[in-house]
Amino acid sequence: MTLPLAGVRIISVEQYGAGPFGTQHLADLGAEVIKIENPNDGGDVGRGVGPYFFEEGDSHFFQSFNRNKKSMTLDLKQPEGKAILHKLVAEADAVFDNLRGDLPVKLGLTYADLKEHNPAIVCAHLSAYGREGERKAWPGYDYLMQAEAGYLSLTGEPGGPPARFGISIIDMMTGTTAAMALLAGLVGARATGVGRDVDVSLYDVAMHNLNYLGTWYLNEGVVTSRTPRSGHPSLTPSQLYRTQDGWMFIMCNKEKFWGVLANLIDKPEWTTDERFCNFKARLANRDELTEELDAILMQATTEQWMTKFAGKVPAAPVNDIAQALDNPFAIEQGSIVDVEHPVRGPVKTLACPVRCPGEQLPSRPAPRLGADTEAMLRQINNNDEWIATLTRSNVI
Repeated sequence: MTLPLAGVRIISVEQYGAGPFGTQHLADLGAEVIKIENPNDGGDVGRGVGPYFFEEGDSHFFQSFNRNKKSMTLDLKQPEGKAILHKLVAEADAVFDNLRGDLPVKLGLTYADLKEHNPAIVCAHLSAYGREGERKAWPGYDYLMQAEAGYLSLTGEPGGPPARFGISIIDMMTGTTAAMALLAGLVGARATGVGRDVDVSLYDVAMHNLNYLGTWYLNEGVVTSRTPRSGHPSLTPSQLYRTQDGWMFIMCNKEKFWGVLANLIDKPEWTTDERFCNFKARLANRDELTEELDAILMQATTEQWMTKFAGKVPAAPVNDIAQALDNPFAIEQGSIVDVEHPVRGPVKTLACPVRCPGEQLPSRPAPRLGADTEAMLRQINNNDEWIATLTRSNVI
């Protein structure tokens, strides 16, 4: 067997979070992802994002986004650098970038620029606000998208200040969406022999993810707001509840689970109680139900309730990061893997979420800056003097 993307070559002009997160999915699944990094500015800015480092130019942050890739230093603003890019494109399947929306044209990374070197090349672009429109030259980041797309108005307790997600969820979802878009373009190119541009932006993904809340507003004028205990806007019990030693989240998002929960907490009469007998009744009496459930659940610990509910009622403990990563189930699932770092030795990282039964996914650490430059150049022209000239000119 072979990995699903074995034999696919992707040239990636990427940095920081969203773009590298997307191409890491592809590298994990066997694609050859060649990071193009500018030799004159320290390469991917993620290399310098702290506060935790393995060595100069290699941070924990960088390792989290760039597993299984290659690094090639190349200044795309110099004619010689652009010529080398064209040679690479001729043997590649896709070119990926996550640059400001106006930069792919300036750097010659669009299909119009590259099709003469490879008519089947797929050019995938990830930007903040897209490559068209009045904001194409705007810089943009995850938290800004969460703010503008309404996420902060939905997160946290009613009456409190707006709150963002605890992780850069828009970056990661946009990176994943961009990987999907690149693969869609690749399927089309292999079927027709003709490549294309595909575009994904942080803003578009943030807006798209409003999903049913957006549909409610657009068609019914309903503006969804925050609910107590991080509750579902229309279903209950589907929120946080207190236990003897902390909190747990319970989600009876099907009526059948309500009956199971009621029986397990020795309240079978609640299934016929007019206050709680169906979704509509429970929503109308959410506050009363919350108070009643708290009183029962606070009689035992979260762990005790989880033992009782396991596999019967959809429930989860509210963990911190350490508890989540030390969870025996995470270990059993293989959610954490080791990579062999050249300085640190074994380094733990989060595994690719895609599983390929019968296959062992690669687990190489993120590359040092320019680690693969010479090898890539020698595939184009195995000439020592040519490579030395490029080095002296700061092209590589």
